[in-house]
Amino acid sequence: MQTALPDTMFGTIDAGNTAWVIMSAALVLLMTPALAFFYGGLSRGKSVLNMMMMSFAALGTVTVVYVLWGFSMSFGNTLTGTGDIGGVFSNPFALFGSDQLMQTKEVGGATQVVVWGSTHIPAIVFLAFQLTFAVIAVALISGAVAERVKFSTWIAFTVLFTTIVYFPLAHMVWGGGLMSNAKDSLASWMFGVADGVAKVAPIDFAGGTVVHINAGIAGLVLALVVGNRRGFGRTAYRPHNIPLVMLGAALLWFGWFGFNAGSALAADGIAGLAWVNTAAGTAAAMIGWLVVEWIRDRHPTSVGAASGVVAGLVAITPACGSVTPVGALFIGLVAGGLSALAISLKYRFGIDDSLDVVGVHLVSGLWGTVAIGLVAKDSGLFYGHDYKQLVVQTVIALFALAFTGVLTYVIALALKPLGWRIDREAEFTGIDGAQHAESAYEPA
Repeated sequence: MQTALPDTMFGTIDAGNTAWVIMSAALVLLMTPALAFFYGGLSRGKSVLNMMMMSFAALGTVTVVYVLWGFSMSFGNTLTGTGDIGGVFSNPFALFGSDQLMQTKEVGGATQVVVWGSTHIPAIVFLAFQLTFAVIAVALISGAVAERVKFSTWIAFTVLFTTIVYFPLAHMVWGGGLMSNAKDSLASWMFGVADGVAKVAPIDFAGGTVVHINAGIAGLVLALVVGNRRGFGRTAYRPHNIPLVMLGAALLWFGWFGFNAGSALAADGIAGLAWVNTAAGTAAAMIGWLVVEWIRDRHPTSVGAASGVVAGLVAITPACGSVTPVGALFIGLVAGGLSALAISLKYRFGIDDSLDVVGVHLVSGLWGTVAIGLVAKDSGLFYGHDYKQLVVQTVIALFALAFTGVLTYVIALALKPLGWRIDREAEFTGIDGAQHAESAYEPA
């Protein structure tokens, strides 16, 4: 039986906005295969297929669970007009299967559909767009545990993580929950309410907390629970195919314009600003990373350029709709330098974050989220405003860290009976053959 949606959820479609968001969703979907290329190239030749399969597995499992209960958990309360559970998630059964989004009404001889917000895109299109975010958020985590995790356990993790961590976090940030501008959110508790919303609203335009801090801290927790690769600290783990890394980074950058500019949910000036800021911040981050390499190592590298691109994309994601292009350049430049410095810390602390998920996504995600409090054009400290936006951004970043960190640890422990690690021989001979009975490259 379908949940009857309120009359206020029906409306006419804006064709231009709808076309833009559908195209953006396709661009974001491309990012997960692009990530597979990026991670695959960074891996060793005997592990490349498994690394790519981890991304493709997320594309399969997360798509299914998002359609079934993920959208309902993330945004169901907004469409049904019902409350959520403690500001953390919505009823997973309210819109189970998402068939309800295809309801129609006849008004004045015209057919109206279920729409999402004032931009008048169909709710089913908004689902498509948000689905792609959930997919890549999970796929990103895989880089922290490359070359040593059982494929079956990884598949189980993708389902549990999206259900227990990602969907609630998406609801809290974008669905009117604890990390939004709702009247009972964290921000409202800190600085009060005006006109029914928090006086100082948290800003996360396209997923700094939901995607990147989330994936980064989850990757750190998994790396700690799973343990290091045998030989970590003694073996040189070199990328086996740098052109593949560059191709992946290029496609990620291309798809990211849908990720950020599409989050405006309209073909308007905000989308244009997000597009320009995405280009500017990413370019600056690549330069920042290469400068650090040039000074530290005396050689700017191709892998460094590709990694700088990703660091910039991560950092500008939460801020792209609220800063000027100059602010985007500042955020990107700092992000590139910070992440270039941060990736070496895994050796100091003895944590095998294999493909630098923590050094890039966690570090740049934290910086981009907090930096909004400094350079947001309407509320940032550097633009003559007070400290409140900076405090709110810091609180939501820390809350996301704690929420994801604790729950990921619980999930990781719960999956231990399945076994996280492949055996010693399989790790030595190569995970591709052991887990998939395939080899990326035939012997000469």
